[in-house]
Amino acid sequence: MITTLAVQNYRTLRDFIVPLGELNVITGANGSGKSNTYRALRLLAETAQGGVIRSLAREGGLASTLWAGPESLSSAMRSGDAPIQGGPRRKSVSMGLGFAGSVFSYSIDLGFPAPSMSAFSLDPIIKGECVWAGALPRPSAMLVQRRGALVRSRGDTGKWQVLHEHLADFDSMVFNIADPVQAPELLALREQIRSWRFYDHFRTDEGAAARMPQIGTHTPVLSHDGSDLAAALQTIREIGDPQALRAAVADAFPGASVSIESNDGRFETVMQQQGLLRQLKAVELSDGTLRYLLLVAALLSPRPPKLLVLNEPETSLHPDLLPALGRLIAHAAQRSQVIVVSHAQRLVAALEEQGGICLQLEKDFGETRVQNLDDLDRPPWQWVSRY
Repeated sequence: MITTLAVQNYRTLRDFIVPLGELNVITGANGSGKSNTYRALRLLAETAQGGVIRSLAREGGLASTLWAGPESLSSAMRSGDAPIQGGPRRKSVSMGLGFAGSVFSYSIDLGFPAPSMSAFSLDPIIKGECVWAGALPRPSAMLVQRRGALVRSRGDTGKWQVLHEHLADFDSMVFNIADPVQAPELLALREQIRSWRFYDHFRTDEGAAARMPQIGTHTPVLSHDGSDLAAALQTIREIGDPQALRAAVADAFPGASVSIESNDGRFETVMQQQGLLRQLKAVELSDGTLRYLLLVAALLSPRPPKLLVLNEPETSLHPDLLPALGRLIAHAAQRSQVIVVSHAQRLVAALEEQGGICLQLEKDFGETRVQNLDDLDRPPWQWVSRY
């Protein structure tokens, strides 16, 4: 489980270090930093897929995603006695992403390359990466360390051994050097991060694939767009938890049930609602009903991830459905660590009732902070020096 999320100089997350539990909900007003927190988690996940540099490029590059405020705010700036302005930098330009886990902890340091004639001179590069045991990267706890192009690990004898001397500055060591013999920690970390699952804004319009019959195959993991909804629901019925599926549908729609029709190998979701003489096909369901079924398929996956992140799952849902959704998410948190990004207060309250940790975000001079979480309350964290 991830116990601490740490982000440095990414958009509004200048110095963002927060605790995490089994069930977490991130909320706050518009512009408070919820989307930036979600994006930071997606960037961390990209380190295990080899796509962190490309993901930053899609966001406009490092220059567009770095913290846009001054390196530090003086008391005079905060009181209004002096204008907010920058000054000579004391630290290197750096964006940091990391987490502390119950087994391994990890951080990545991204910065600008040295001036050159290359056409890629604006691309960010990876300055450093570290994997360690425990909360803080003490020298004795360090397991794998990358500085520039050099990657080394601490072997069974406790002595450092070189794993790679010329790793490209756009390649993550988590993606490229996961050796089961020389770097088993990297392999375990990569597989952990690769298991993370993100769901963000399923399509439910009239042309959505989830409404149409689809070729059915065993689907223990719902696709990110929900196109294989019927197959995912049927997989839950056959090799997952069909009782939880029936309970989740009945909790939101009393007297209703869901089944899957198969015609020549094509699966289609149908729903029997209380008081109706025939079943409704997926194409007839309301946007909110279809979205709820998509969330059911995602949350009751027979192959639960280590971490499940839901971004604004309340979209298109009637407020009366949110308590049922909260109970469904809490059920999923018994098998996976769950992070929910939401601005629906009814869902936030439902998750808090289920024991969720609520991180209420707010802006302070352009910087995202967590309400009632001062420096003394934050979990221990330390960024590894480049030098």
